[in-house]
Amino acid sequence: MTDQSKALPQLPLTQEIIEQHGLSEEEYQQILKHLGREPNLTELGIFSVMWSEHCSYKSSRVHLKRFPTEGERVVQGPGENAGAVDIGDGFAAVFKMESHNHPSFIEPFQGAATGVGGILRDIFTMGARPIALLNSLRFGELDLPQNQHLFKGVVSGISSYGNCMGVPTVGGEIAFNDIYSKNPLVNVFCLGIVKKDRLLRGLAKGAGNQVLYIGAKTGRDGIHGATMASDSFDDASEKKRPNVQVGDPFLEKLLLEACLEFLEQDLLVGIQDMGAAGLTSSSCEMASRAGTGIEMDVAKVPRREPQMTPYEVLLSESQERMLLVAQPGKEEAVLAICRKWGIDAAVVGQVTGDGLLRVKEGNKVVAEIPAHALAEEGPRYERPAAPPQYQEFLQSLNLDALPDVKDPAEVLLKLLGSPTIASKRWVFRQYDHMVGTNTVVCPGSDAAVVRIKGTTKALAMTTDGNSRYCLLNPYLGGGLAVAEAARNLVCAGAQPIGVTDCLNFGNPERPDVMWQFIMAVEGIADACRTLEIPVVSGNVSFYNETNGLSIYPTPILGMVGLIERQEAITTQWFKHPGDRIFLLGETKEDLGGTEYLKVIHAREQGSPPWLDLDLEKNLHSCLLTLIRNELVESAHDCSEGGLLVTLAESCVTHPSAPFGANVIISQQRLRLDSLLFGESPSRVLVSIRPQHVDQVLETVQHAGVPITLLGEVTQGNMDVTVQGPHEHPVCQVSLPLSDMADQWHHSLARQLGVEQA
Repeated sequence: MTDQSKALPQLPLTQEIIEQHGLSEEEYQQILKHLGREPNLTELGIFSVMWSEHCSYKSSRVHLKRFPTEGERVVQGPGENAGAVDIGDGFAAVFKMESHNHPSFIEPFQGAATGVGGILRDIFTMGARPIALLNSLRFGELDLPQNQHLFKGVVSGISSYGNCMGVPTVGGEIAFNDIYSKNPLVNVFCLGIVKKDRLLRGLAKGAGNQVLYIGAKTGRDGIHGATMASDSFDDASEKKRPNVQVGDPFLEKLLLEACLEFLEQDLLVGIQDMGAAGLTSSSCEMASRAGTGIEMDVAKVPRREPQMTPYEVLLSESQERMLLVAQPGKEEAVLAICRKWGIDAAVVGQVTGDGLLRVKEGNKVVAEIPAHALAEEGPRYERPAAPPQYQEFLQSLNLDALPDVKDPAEVLLKLLGSPTIASKRWVFRQYDHMVGTNTVVCPGSDAAVVRIKGTTKALAMTTDGNSRYCLLNPYLGGGLAVAEAARNLVCAGAQPIGVTDCLNFGNPERPDVMWQFIMAVEGIADACRTLEIPVVSGNVSFYNETNGLSIYPTPILGMVGLIERQEAITTQWFKHPGDRIFLLGETKEDLGGTEYLKVIHAREQGSPPWLDLDLEKNLHSCLLTLIRNELVESAHDCSEGGLLVTLAESCVTHPSAPFGANVIISQQRLRLDSLLFGESPSRVLVSIRPQHVDQVLETVQHAGVPITLLGEVTQGNMDVTVQGPHEHPVCQVSLPLSDMADQWHHSLARQLGVEQA
């Protein structure tokens, strides 16, 4: 403790004040041990945000250690602003996914917009130029006006910020379920490119080096935002609207260009975004990582509101702000670049060697705390975990009592019109997905693809997750999410090389929620380990519940794959009449948790499909071999809606001219609905030129992957015949492409009551 610290202002902290800061009695006692004294109010506020669930991961960190985080391509794993993987030619891909759920429920436009702004800053603080955004969204059913309001507001916020920044939103996924009516999920993914040897990190190294604040002036917006994100909601949550920050994408664009200029001129030791917990988290985390301390004067922090207290300055979550540590003697060059771009900047402190975060206001010390205690020594909980009593009921599904499908064509059209399956064109037409001229595959295929300028390479990206599977069996649900994301990338011709996660769950203090979380983490970890895909970054979002009702467990994965030659890029739609249509993989009796059960029978029950990870891995290797040998015209992952939906999407998703199909499916011994709409994993629908069929069959059979010839691509209707024993027709489906295309392309806009071109 320094002599200056004797000037720390002391006010009596009542039990009520401590509880208002979200700290338990046990946690407060830990604070006393770290300080060796009573904290003052400012220090209490600092501890409250840094030890919140949102910042400290106190309920999840012990379990996240199960993830495989190392691999030959990993340049930066978890623990930094974002993860990074080597993509060759001296470049690294930097990517991460974050949530902005609670703010988007309170104020959908600004909540979503600032979520985009935050994830962009995570990427360019690593020295990478962002080149692609994706999102994963969950909303309640669209028959409720409030859900439509939230949906439109979030889409508008994402569109506004990304478009203004000039970073394309190239893909994503959206699902709808009433469980999200009071707690929508807004998960945003960003990827950037950097020279591998120029990667920046959030380090405050070098005692005496100057600490600079740059970006927007600090206001009172977002104070205790991290604490709000670590709490459940109720009907009074609308009152928290002032806690939602307001973003300025035009300022962030200037900030981006300035930060990349710092990189080019090698002016920085370290840099960090002021995200959750603002100036507090950025300063103590940078110091803790480097084993140093930081002393700063909040009186020097640029402000836009008068008479702000140190408490308010330190906890504000005003957007578009960064904390930098300059190379020795180069702080003036940093300030000059900021002046050039019209960005506020100030030297606010310096790196110290004592390991303390020391905050002053002028000559008065207002807080003094060990930086490592704030960033790394917060509470760690192994909370009680147990499956809910209703789990057995959820997994029970008596197929004998469920009527089999009578009219597959009618069911198919209903599924194509389901907002979870239907085209999201109304959404992505609001995004500029071509800005930057890197986008090769636009939204609408299994994965988005962007090229890496100056190389022959491209990167494929996807976001995936199925909360219904996770509700019914969280271990399987976690593994299936990994498998589907990887399969989507492989269908685009990419080798999966890294994953980031956004784990959205309810209240971790409930044993059933904690059980769901632990099992989902184990499922993800096992799948990533088998498929050899390292987890390089991620985010946990707990307390997604309102009035005691939790969301379904919703782990979302953002995965990146590498395409060595752009000629290998593959899309999901049929290309030529006469091409042969094959199914790789095997269809089984897998109706549990399907979109078919929910849409047609209003049931969310059963066991999700069993995932054979070795078979999945074998399928990926085999399909990549076929694609790299230029033997595949189209490849489409078979997932939500099953085989018939996959076939219909392969017909109608061509950007300019849909194609039909003439297909014969053997029923074997399956129920008709399982055959057509079951969601067995490890399946891909491919189309092959006739002259390549023999070579494909030889390759696939040698790999031991099941393969079935279904039919061929046509220019007519989609005609499907299901054959029973002795080739006896069980049923036939014949649908005009126009009917399927109209249902798939326009149903979402119709439900929203808006026009769509």
